This record gives sequence, structure tokens and C-alpha cells, in this order.
Amino acid sequence: MSWQDIRIETDRLILRPTQAEDFEGWAALMADEENSRHIGGPQPRATAWRGFLSMVGAWAIQGFAMFSVIEKSSGRWIGRLGPWQPEGWPGTEVGWGIVRDAWGKGYATEGAAAAIDWAFDTLGWTEVIHTIAPDNTASQIVARKLGSTLRGPGQLPPPFEHVIVEIWGQSREQWRRRA
Repeated sequence: MSWQDIRIETDRLILRPTQAEDFEGWAALMADEENSRHIGGPQPRATAWRGFLSMVGAWAIQGFAMFSVIEKSSGRWIGRLGPWQPEGWPGTEVGWGIVRDAWGKGYATEGAAAAIDWAFDTLGWTEVIHTIAPDNTASQIVARKLGSTLRGPGQLPPPFEHVIVEIWGQSREQWRRRA
């Protein structure tokens, strides 16, 4: 199976690799100050395009990256989430970024749980982390719902070394015991 054919369905979501038609939603997510505050900050369209292409490139080169999140009921792109491990990253991460009007519906938790299953079962990961800003209480709540615990302060690679993050996470064994 090619990476372009990967598709995960949950009760309310479709997770699939990034496609060209996802860019308008991606650009809007990254342009919104509140939405993008903890995922790199607001970006002009040209910068968002580069980030968008890096996700597609990760799929092509690594065989994994964050999934586009499609809301089943509307067919709308509502965010990106899933496995992420750029060069120098502090671990094998499952992260999330959901558009603001879809916050509070449990989509991040539902999608991240499916992505964690996929990372452990398909990618063979032995642990998963989440890099979360100390003031990002919404993502801390998601991490706790997933069964992850705070491991301590973390360090991102350049050019993000100034970003203060905490590492949340769990092992594959902890995840499986939880399920």
C-alpha cells in the first residue's frame, strides 16, 4: 500500500495524508493568531505553503506525517494531527492542531488516539510524546485524556530552541494497558 492510500476512520473523523485541496484550510489555520499560537504562530500564506509542503514531503520521505483531519459529517478539513518527527525532534511525537470552530468537540482526542494506535501498530514506535507549551491547558487536557503524563521540560531543535515546551508522553506498553 502506498502512503497516499492510507486512510483511518473513527466515529466522526477521516484521517488521511495531506492532499493539495487541504491547503486553503491549512493556510487559514496558520493565519489565525489564536489557532496557531502553539503550533508555530501566525504565518503569511507563503510561509504556510512551505510548512504544508514539508508535511507532504515527510509523507513521501519518511512514510508518515500528520494526517489531514476531515470531519465526516461535513467533509470539511478541520486540522492536522498525528505522527511527527523532524530532524532533531525530542522524540516520536503525535501532535494536533484543530481549527478553532471545531474546538471542544473531542476531535483532537479522538483523532490522536487513532493516530497513536497507527504509530504503535504500523510504524512500530515504542513511545509517543507530545510537545506542549506550559500555558496550553487545552492540549494538556487532551494529553491526559490520552493517558500521557508530564515527563518534564523539553528542548526543540533550531530554529525553535527558544520555544518553551514540556514533554508529555507514554510508552507503547502504557498505551496498550490503558486500552
